[in-house]
Amino acid sequence: MKTPDLPPFDYQPKPYAGPSADEVLQLRKQFLNPGIFLYYKKPVMFVEGRMQYLFDETGRRYLDALAGIVTVSVGHCHPHVVEAANRQNETLQHSTTIYLHPNIAEYAEQLAAKMPGNLKVCYFVNSGSEANDLALMMARAYTGNYDMIALRNSYHGGNASTMGLTSHSTWKFNVPHSFGVHHAITPDPYRGAWGRDDADAGEKYAADVKDLIQFGTSGQVAGFIAESIQGVGGVVVFPDGYLKHAYEHVRGAGGVCIADEVQAGFGRTGTHFWGFETQGVIPDIVTMAKGIGNGCPLAAVVTSPEIAATLAKRIHFNTFGGNPVVCAQGKAVLEVIEREKLQANSLKLGGQISAGLEKLKEKHNIIGDVRGKGLMLGIELVKDRATKEPAKAECAQVLESAREMGLLLGKGGLHGQTVRFAPPMCITKADADFLLEVLDRAFGGL
Repeated sequence: MKTPDLPPFDYQPKPYAGPSADEVLQLRKQFLNPGIFLYYKKPVMFVEGRMQYLFDETGRRYLDALAGIVTVSVGHCHPHVVEAANRQNETLQHSTTIYLHPNIAEYAEQLAAKMPGNLKVCYFVNSGSEANDLALMMARAYTGNYDMIALRNSYHGGNASTMGLTSHSTWKFNVPHSFGVHHAITPDPYRGAWGRDDADAGEKYAADVKDLIQFGTSGQVAGFIAESIQGVGGVVVFPDGYLKHAYEHVRGAGGVCIADEVQAGFGRTGTHFWGFETQGVIPDIVTMAKGIGNGCPLAAVVTSPEIAATLAKRIHFNTFGGNPVVCAQGKAVLEVIEREKLQANSLKLGGQISAGLEKLKEKHNIIGDVRGKGLMLGIELVKDRATKEPAKAECAQVLESAREMGLLLGKGGLHGQTVRFAPPMCITKADADFLLEVLDRAFGGL
């Protein structure tokens, strides 16, 4: 059977004359920490990217449906973003926040304009882990309380404090962590006690947050943190009303509410610019990274003036946070999202792909659940739909088969049983058709 063809793309990659993939692999094995893992039985090497596509060293093109792990929001090497970064690189590459620079001030103003309510004060850092670490400290400093409520199946980063917030054994080292962190039940309509057919599921799952506060803490907490859609956990979308009720319980106990928008933000859900808006809430603190900079090391914590003022009680400094180059790139990303109507494209193409996935579910019994919003989607694979036994090996094989056909996907869930993907928001209808055809072939080959 003929392999599906990628849509035509008017771009020719530059000839590659560097070391081979095998040579790079050997260098990596010798000089890089073995904890830095690779996808695929035969690792693939990419040397060039353009919009929604990546090119390996042979010039072969792939549709990057994982977007550098939900990071390339507007497209690889988008001309407007590249031009903005290059222009700033040629002018001033680094200036810390102890001096004035227009980029950080103008970018903060533009980013704050995208936020609802009183979320108007920005602090720039370099990664999602740093952003969540800072948000955690701000919550504790502002409230004077220590205990935090997070969710099972969550991922908030890999440093010492955010590893404690994270709730996946596969991501947690056997070192001291999780002090003062309590993990509530995952509001998972597929695997949890209350499903999508229960109109009160959100309120019922949120009741566990109240129970944790009453039985696991002093009754007063620093805060609650949740991804607006769980990413690493396998694209788990919460039932309607969950965050509304969870926020009420937390605020009633003196805590603040933190929305982790590292993967769901910047228009990816299609219906809204921020993932938390799909739940009809306004958090007290919002963290963001990945798609904020389209690939550069940029992240942010945005909060109210009152909560932000807690950092002025001591000295707090981030050497590279708000660097003029990354701020130029962040500004350019916001401009492209607006100019090219990428949120609307996420809604339209996400709807097309979701409808196609539902048809694939009818055809392939290994698909237990399809879910997501906009261009943040997941397909949970099970050996048996009744028992919901995770199909880990089959998920890995789908990724291998898709890669052979020119499609890059990711996986998530505790057992790696969920195919997850979040392509650059610039993908086309033809790309969506290709993605669905490849998935159909990959599932059919199991």
